[in-house]
Amino acid sequence: MNNPSILYPVFALAAWTGLVLLLIPFVRIRAVRRHEVRGSDFRLGESAAVPDAVRIPNRNFMNLLEVPVLFYVVCLLIYVTVLSSPGAIWLAWTYVGLRVVHSVVHLTYNHVIHRLVLFAVSNGVLTVLWVLAATRLVH
Repeated sequence: MNNPSILYPVFALAAWTGLVLLLIPFVRIRAVRRHEVRGSDFRLGESAAVPDAVRIPNRNFMNLLEVPVLFYVVCLLIYVTVLSSPGAIWLAWTYVGLRVVHSVVHLTYNHVIHRLVLFAVSNGVLTVLWVLAATRLVH
């Protein structure tokens, strides 16, 4: 029987991604109301006139749609092939935790080295999750 526990981190990361998505219009509308930008500065995405603080939520959202796609795929693969294990579930939750902390750093004080370390470690965890799935599938 399939263990749905591997899907809980998937829902958690999707929920976090949704929260970051909701932050984008909030930051943009606030910037327009404060006259930091014009609404037309977003006509083609973001113009050069958009301040970094207004760009960052959108960039973070894009980050949450890039590499995490591989996380969603491997978790679904683990679920569908009934390969779920406590180790895989732990790795999945670790990945989600690292991605959330990466987002928090990016959206707050935005220290590049801290973000880089979190990004690299999360990618390492994701790689281990894929290797675990592949080796369990082969055996």
